[in-house]
Amino acid sequence: MNVPTRKSVDGPARHRMLGIYLNDHLAGATSGSALARRMVQEHRASAYGGDLDKLATEIAQDRQALAGMLADLDVPVRRYKLGLAWLAERIGRVKPNGRLLRRSGLAVLVELETLRLGAQGKASLWRALLPVSALEPRLDADRLEQLLRRAEQQIRTLDSLHARAVVQVFRLHPRPTARTAS
Repeated sequence: MNVPTRKSVDGPARHRMLGIYLNDHLAGATSGSALARRMVQEHRASAYGGDLDKLATEIAQDRQALAGMLADLDVPVRRYKLGLAWLAERIGRVKPNGRLLRRSGLAVLVELETLRLGAQGKASLWRALLPVSALEPRLDADRLEQLLRRAEQQIRTLDSLHARAVVQVFRLHPRPTARTAS
């Protein structure tokens, strides 16, 4: 594995690499935020509605926090990446699901899994930025810790929602226990 030397990531090179990394995550956050908002609209009246609404709000706030970090670091937002992320989320809506004209229950599983992957990526971002904050005073380590804890909570919430959705989608019921004859 090629590991850059300290000299290769100093100054402008480090700032450029950080800018690419942050813009990639901002694109992912853009897509994830759009997906979460759409899921809230589709599932508002369901048992998932409240949790999804809270998640969508937090995901949007996390995206704003990341956009603020780009601004604080004087990193230009790469609009083409945001546009591609928006398009990818729209394309992701078109997927074979075993039904011709309406969504299947499988969509909610895949969408929850997609949000979980996004939350995992976001947690990795905050973890990666923590040591960078020691070199970059414009990154607030305490704020990064808060964002990391929230991402970890989001993962737990998504895991819970996914487990509930699996039961509902596949109509799983506990196996009847064998009764002893009396």
